[in-house]
Amino acid sequence: MKAEIITIGDEILIGQIVDTNAAYIAQRLNSAGFVVSERSSVGDRAEQIVRAIEQSMQRSDVVITTGGLGPTKDDITKTTLAKLFGGGMHVDRHVEEHVRTMLAARNIEFNELNRSQAMVPDSCEVLFNAHGTAPGMWFERDGKVVISLPGVPFEMRHLMEDEVLPRLKSRFALRQIVHRTMITSGIAESMLAARIAEWEDALPEHLHLAYLPSPNIVRLRLSAYEVDGEAVAQEIEERFRILEELIADHVVGYEGATVQEQVHRLLVESGKTLAVAESCTGGSIAAKFTAMAGASAYFLCGVTAYANEAKRDIIGVDASLIEQYGAVSEQVARAMAEGVRHISGADYAVATTGIAGPAGGTAEKPVGTVWFAVSSKRGTVAMMRNSGTDRGQIIDRATAYAIELLRDHIKGRN
Repeated sequence: MKAEIITIGDEILIGQIVDTNAAYIAQRLNSAGFVVSERSSVGDRAEQIVRAIEQSMQRSDVVITTGGLGPTKDDITKTTLAKLFGGGMHVDRHVEEHVRTMLAARNIEFNELNRSQAMVPDSCEVLFNAHGTAPGMWFERDGKVVISLPGVPFEMRHLMEDEVLPRLKSRFALRQIVHRTMITSGIAESMLAARIAEWEDALPEHLHLAYLPSPNIVRLRLSAYEVDGEAVAQEIEERFRILEELIADHVVGYEGATVQEQVHRLLVESGKTLAVAESCTGGSIAAKFTAMAGASAYFLCGVTAYANEAKRDIIGVDASLIEQYGAVSEQVARAMAEGVRHISGADYAVATTGIAGPAGGTAEKPVGTVWFAVSSKRGTVAMMRNSGTDRGQIIDRATAYAIELLRDHIKGRN
């Protein structure tokens, strides 16, 4: 079964707000067994809305729209759908009383604009919105279903869970869609693809592999559409077990697993502690760890030593190292890691120093040059990576590289 999602609203098209509704609806439809074949956005224009819905109905079994259900003149979705599906409008007394009660609780006058929220097309089945004033609507024509939901995210989510999904599951005979995602790190997408080419070539036709790269991470998603879910889920697990043996050093985990979670578990299980000294990453490494519950068991401190004086006076980096080699150097990165480990008493310390740009680069040390170091009682290791050209990209990549270097050191790989 195919489904499409149409987001309605000029605010989406001009980038005033980010369309999170379509992502949520797609995830929920997918888990229910629908293949989401297209997603689109249109403005608050009747002809655009009609054209988009009619085209979607030709291609798919279910069309879900969000937005344009408010009480003001610019919200035209409801009246447009009434004309598209035929018939007039009427007041739904249950919705009217609900709107009146909600507004009274907020000391808002119930006027004609608010009363218009209870006006619904004769051709629809009303989907009661217990969390807002705009009801959802369910239309059918020629075996196709069109569903209109409010654009307010929390109202849309409640309607999806309470009204839409149960009705869709009873209306259509659905087979399952299965996704499983392996998280890998420390290997580029092209190198990973070459390394697992034989494994990938051996996949059966009903299993589809997707590569989803992000800073120092590549997600490998195996998907199967409209299948016997339990049997295929087991088959996917078996395929991934084989893959784990091929790239064991690069497997982080599955679904939302992260390298920092790996480090978190390693430190908690071993009872070891961590300190961080950051320059160009500006505290983002520390933030990754302290965002996780239980970090107080091992995280001792994070020092953001941006200025050379802070590197010298707080962490204890010898000023002569900075003068001789520059703040962005292997020598200073090592001294930062060793210094913060010394002042904190931590078992492990990680440090970064680099040029995040857009200014400050040179021919010898261009923007994106970052030195990393990890220190423990086994010694100190350091590495340099060019982390990109955009400031945000550099910080994100450098953060990921540093945490990966730390993990590998804890595991005895460097």
